[in-house]
Parts: sequence; structure tokens; C-alpha cells
Amino acid sequence: MPQHKSQQGYLTFAQNTDSVNYLDLAFVQAMNIKCTQKINEYAVVVDKQTELEITEEHKKIFDHIIVLEEDYAENSKWKLSNEWQVFKLTPFKETIKLESDLLFTRSIDHWWNTFRLQDIVLSTGCLDYKGNQSRVRTYRQFFDDNGLPDIYNGLMYFRYTKTAWNFFNTAESVFKNWSELSDRALKNCRESSPSTDVLYAVTANLIGVENCTLPSADFIKFVHMKPAINEFPNKAWFESVISERDGDMIRVNNLNQYSPVHYFEKTYITEEIINEYRTRCSRFLE
Repeated sequence: MPQHKSQQGYLTFAQNTDSVNYLDLAFVQAMNIKCTQKINEYAVVVDKQTELEITEEHKKIFDHIIVLEEDYAENSKWKLSNEWQVFKLTPFKETIKLESDLLFTRSIDHWWNTFRLQDIVLSTGCLDYKGNQSRVRTYRQFFDDNGLPDIYNGLMYFRYTKTAWNFFNTAESVFKNWSELSDRALKNCRESSPSTDVLYAVTANLIGVENCTLPSADFIKFVHMKPAINEFPNKAWFESVISERDGDMIRVNNLNQYSPVHYFEKTYITEEIINEYRTRCSRFLE
């Protein structure tokens, strides 16, 4: 079990691949959180190879750097196979776990009080850039075929309790027995290893969706910038629509994004954005 060093904080996984520097995305996310949140401790989980790329600059922004002892994604191009380990890895008693390609445009400090209504809160559904609950099922056919809850792990909360332990222990079992489960109990399964959204949706069904979601708090959602969700052409959204930044605020087609933004296209983070945050976080980098 982890040694909890702090009460609250944010955590992401950053395992670099040949095509994406997730450490850069986590670096920007950590600086974004320092700029937008009063509660802003940040932990990053890396594999041993990514650890070699951590600089002194990173260490000044990351409050906690956790190196995976068991890397279940070592031979995978899509580094999703370790996220169920988050319960035993987090240094926080209360954790908001994020995908690394998500940014905040304003404070969500007040969300912590709502999260505490439940031991674990998975976000359900997502928003388009107009602020509407997405009804697009283009990316969710497997969920619909199997009656799975519309889970998005891009932003989730859990605290150190027996209920949360049970959720992640069940997720581990589902992950390790995926081949048998997918053959026996799931329809039209094409995933040899489950994505985190699928893994957590199956787990939620097993332990009871009511035990790990909070439907009454429908504001706990993020804007998902996948093309079909927003009726965008199938290319980088910031190349096909008006995309502007004003500090932390992101504007899409002249609309301010007040919910967290899952920008999805990793090339959205440019050296210009990184340097902008370096300037704004200079007090941490001195």
C-alpha cells in the first residue's frame, strides 16, 4: 500500500512512445494546474525509460515522480495498461486522476467537496465544444453493444477507502483475465487488451455503477475534442476551426471553454505553449 504524503492532488501517467512525448504533456498539465488551482500538488507516473528523460526543470514542477515497478505496457505502443495500478501508486489520500492531454481553463477547487459524496467518481459522458452533452456514439459502439455505462476516465476521483480498493482490485482482475472475459461475456470485442475507459466501464458494471459514479453532479465532465463529437473534419481540430488562447482560457470558434478541455490531438501542445507556461510558472522554476 502507498505511503500517502499529501491529502489531495492530481495524478497522471506519462509513458513516452516513439511518436508522443507524454512527459511534455504532463509538464504542461502540471504547470496549468499550478496556474489555475489552489489545490495543485501534482504527481506523475513514469516507466523506467521515461524516467531517464526527466530533467531538473521537471522536478521543480512535479511534486511527486513515481516510477513503475511493474510495467504492463512495456511492449505496447498504446500505453494504457498500467492505469488500474493508480490506487497503489498515488501519493495522495484523495486523488483526481487525469489523462495527460487535458487542461483546465479555470479553478475546479470547489469540485473536491462534491467528489467527497462518493468514494470513487468516474465521469460519465462528455461535452462538445458548444457545452452540450454529446449524443454521438461513433466511438462508443462497443459500450452500446454490451450495455456498458458511458465511462470516461479522462477525469476521475477516488480516495483511500475500501470501496475504491474494491474497484481497482476488480479492475486488476478484469485486466488480467481479459482474454477469457472478452471471449465469454462480451459482444463484438476487438480489443486484445482493454482501453482504460472500457476496463473501468466493465468494472463499474461488476461492482455497481451506483458505487462509482455521481449522476447528480452532471457538471463533472470535460470537453472532448475528438472530431465526430464536435462535427469537425477528421483532422486536427485546431487546424480546421478558430482556435485561440487567452492565458488558460481556450476558445473554440469564439466560444470560451469553461469545462476542462481534453484536447486529444497531442500536437496541440507546441513549444510556444510550453514556453508560455514556463514564464507564468517562473516562481516554481527558479
